[in-house]
Amino acid sequence: MPTPASQALAVATAFAEAHEKPWTRDPLREPERFGVHHDDPPPWNRLRGPVHERGPCSGVVWQHGVEIASWGQPGRSDQTFSVAKTCLALLAGVAQARGMLPDVDRPVAAQLPGIGFDTPHNAPITWRHLLEQTSEWEGSCFGLPDQVDRWRKVAHDPRPTGGPKGGPRPLQAPGTYWEYNDVRINQLSLALLHLFREPLQHVMQEALLQPLGAQDTFRWESYDDAWIALDGRRLPSVPGGTHWGGGVSVSARDLARLGQLLLDGGTHQGRVLLPADWVRRMGQPNAIAPFYGWLVWLNPGGRLFKGASASAMFMQGAGGHMVWVEPELQAVVVTRWLDPAHQASFIAMTARALRGS
Repeated sequence: MPTPASQALAVATAFAEAHEKPWTRDPLREPERFGVHHDDPPPWNRLRGPVHERGPCSGVVWQHGVEIASWGQPGRSDQTFSVAKTCLALLAGVAQARGMLPDVDRPVAAQLPGIGFDTPHNAPITWRHLLEQTSEWEGSCFGLPDQVDRWRKVAHDPRPTGGPKGGPRPLQAPGTYWEYNDVRINQLSLALLHLFREPLQHVMQEALLQPLGAQDTFRWESYDDAWIALDGRRLPSVPGGTHWGGGVSVSARDLARLGQLLLDGGTHQGRVLLPADWVRRMGQPNAIAPFYGWLVWLNPGGRLFKGASASAMFMQGAGGHMVWVEPELQAVVVTRWLDPAHQASFIAMTARALRGS
């Protein structure tokens, strides 16, 4: 017989299924009804990388490492937009564990000269600045200037809008201003490619997804022109999202595996995949933007994501993608294509169900 808690969880998952993001499921046929690039000032309001058909609103709920609910097509690999940013933070943790990134406060230019950090303004930028989105990096990355994302305002940023997107906001010193900016994230990805000297898709699969038992197709695709020559090979430099196409395609269940790894402090079945201190630091509030850690959203005072605890951590992506890591309930909740207008209600309903209240 279903328990009151399981019945409440079934109501929450049915609520999610009933509130799918109203983007087209076929962006190749209806490109005007898919993505976030339409909001960019021209000529940058176009796709630069591949997109593909998507599935329905889907997701899973895990508690104590066990899947207790699913809906839609949780095994389908779909593009996941800015959840890819957290993947970059995870790979930076792998780099540190391998001795490739011993000091996050070291300027990137000192470690990797000649890849876009050598100007007087960019030279002080550290790995920490890139991970917390306070780098204020200036330049163009594969034809996209950082200015296209200046004054960027995203749904979970509690601050008021400062100006028109892409407007001429004066740059601040690195480390002194927080801004959600995909071009700078792509520059971080390029730096990680130079660290690993292997496609980041391969590193992600070998270092994290395969040890976690990932079962579904994983792809991390670049823009059409975002390739570099490195060690005599032509390698893709992948974006930290699907803002202009490309990015990570992954299933809800495999996203839950990554969330569970964070919940478990970087260890899976007794094997350390990420340093525990790295996972802890990912969840520490940014001094300038306390609602943000290292490429994850936080919930200070339980205010930003109502219903979740103050210790919760979120991977967020446009199109209704969420990985909610909830230490208080020992739970990981993944949603795909849930209309963000209904995310808060879903979180509150799910939290009540998991608490049995």
